[in-house]
Amino acid sequence: MKFSLFYEMQISRPTRASEAEMFQRCLEQAVLADALGYHCIWAVEHHGLYEYSHSSAPEIFLSFVAAKTQRIRIGHGVTLLPHRYNHPIRIAERVATLDILSGGRVNWGSGKSSSAVEQHAFENDVRTLHEQWLEAVEMIPRMWSADVFSHEGRFFRIPPTQIVPKPVQSPHPPMFAACSKPDTAAAVGRLGLGALNFAFGTDDYLTQKVREYRAAVASAKPTGRVKNDHFACTPAALVLDDDRKACAYGLRGARFFLQSLERYYSGGDRPIGELPVARDFLPDDDLASAMALRSEDGSQLAAIVGDPAAARELVSRFADVGVDELILVMQMGTVPHEIIVESMKTFAEKVMPHFA
Repeated sequence: MKFSLFYEMQISRPTRASEAEMFQRCLEQAVLADALGYHCIWAVEHHGLYEYSHSSAPEIFLSFVAAKTQRIRIGHGVTLLPHRYNHPIRIAERVATLDILSGGRVNWGSGKSSSAVEQHAFENDVRTLHEQWLEAVEMIPRMWSADVFSHEGRFFRIPPTQIVPKPVQSPHPPMFAACSKPDTAAAVGRLGLGALNFAFGTDDYLTQKVREYRAAVASAKPTGRVKNDHFACTPAALVLDDDRKACAYGLRGARFFLQSLERYYSGGDRPIGELPVARDFLPDDDLASAMALRSEDGSQLAAIVGDPAAARELVSRFADVGVDELILVMQMGTVPHEIIVESMKTFAEKVMPHFA
């Protein structure tokens, strides 16, 4: 089991000053994660998702992380591939450059975004987003391997061009794709890509999803030069010695994360301004009920919140269903920096060693 950290760059009621501070704090957390032995720092690419995600230039944040760390891997989770967001040549160039400068530490994930805010801001043809992504994700590993690259497709027509530089990992950085819908893990597996999943559902549901993904990978004709049989989940996480304090901050943060996500991805419109989501701590009765639900049969496997003993039990459930990597969402918009740091240390010292 690998343990990593996930960055949306969330912030509740941002100002320019608090937004700038948040970026510096996330960088501090990444440097600490390297020292504590976490596996990877994953950063998203989103545009215009006010409060939910301010990570619009992950290649710059990840470059800073690479420069200030020694061991931890550097993960794009994900870059947006439809060409109105990013031309595939530019993605190939940027990822290869980061791979060189980081000493071969890059993981590269891709996606297309189902947010109306992003789709319309970049004037995308929403009807063809998947096809644009698929064509681009097949092109980029060929750019990394060919001395001279050319392509004639539906969306891209590239004359013979020398795409430079090349990544240092051979044959190329591990490739992943976002699995934002329940039925997409197997589709990603059929392309031979690692799966980046939001954590939700019961143990039985997640077991079936992992099983379908493994079967798809086994028979895949990989999009890249090599299969990446790797199933990752992104649970909300906060682990402190004080179980109630961890749940108070962690469940508040998880609620902010989920409701903000739903507002942008399930509302069908383009929200502007402060989001109408809950930001307060849960009332005592609701908190007590939520804490009790963690270990009940059939409970949702979506968060790792509580003291180290509770966290070890929840991580064990993910391990039992076959998850390879937990990409922990500790940086949630309502959780203070000092609480995140305490959680990172507690998890690294009192949970990770049990799954070495």
